[in-house]
Amino acid sequence: MGLNTYSSRDFTRDVSAAKRAAERSPVIITDRGKPAYALLNIRDYYQLCGDPEATLLTCMDAITGTEDLAFDPQPVVVQTQDVNFG
Repeated sequence: MGLNTYSSRDFTRDVSAAKRAAERSPVIITDRGKPAYALLNIRDYYQLCGDPEATLLTCMDAITGTEDLAFDPQPVVVQTQDVNFG
């Protein structure tokens, strides 16, 4: 599995290409020629977390330094109407 490398500028110009590349292998994003970030698909991220069944919220909770952030999502109410096609 090889690594793909994108400069920050190239990443900004074509995020979709970087996402497609991350499906095949991790992508390194450089800043001034030095590795600064890594982009990987969510399956690889969960594997890296050590729990392939982990939820995104579980992984986000594992990020250090975010303990004091308030996160209180509100429920979404979706209302539908009958449609008359005739």
